[in-house]
Amino acid sequence: MKFLLPLLMAASCWADAPRIVFTKAFPGSTPAFVQITLERTGDAIYTEDPKDENPLIFKLTEADTTAIFDLADRLDHFGKALESGLKVAFMGAKTFRYEGDGAPKEAKFNYSEDLEAKAILDWFERISETERAYIDLERAVRFDKLGTHDSILRIETVRNQKRLVAEQQFLPFLDRITKSEAFMNIARTRAANLADSIRAAKP
Repeated sequence: MKFLLPLLMAASCWADAPRIVFTKAFPGSTPAFVQITLERTGDAIYTEDPKDENPLIFKLTEADTTAIFDLADRLDHFGKALESGLKVAFMGAKTFRYEGDGAPKEAKFNYSEDLEAKAILDWFERISETERAYIDLERAVRFDKLGTHDSILRIETVRNQKRLVAEQQFLPFLDRITKSEAFMNIARTRAANLADSIRAAKP
């Protein structure tokens, strides 16, 4: 995984910037825990373990970041209740927390009928799907070269469903596959095509 900057440096850089912290705990699912911290700058951190010292670091586009923070604004920075209160199946304990511009606010829920809450939740689910695909590709590149083709296919599937975010983070691994004869030709070709498509996409 990408290495996290020293915590003190990160805290210094982001101390006054608004941020959203999304947490989901769902024992028995994969992953059982997710935490995503998103700064107003677009800088983000993804982890599947609260004690992880090397979480994933990436950056969302300005447009995506603005869309997410606009939803948080309309939700009063999570100052209002989001739980529907309906008797539905357990879908994970979710928490949204807003830090900055005053005292932190947070809302916890299992299921919400609020359309804006659903929309911002979908954004963070997309981020989670993207980082899961990144983790899968990283593992394949390092430990399962024969599995890289399947990993790229999964990334393409997520992308075709319009659920891939921060696409640029995949380029270093895709370029590495393209240039190395250690990988199958079919994987190298697919990696090259996907990299070209990402680079050609509008920001």
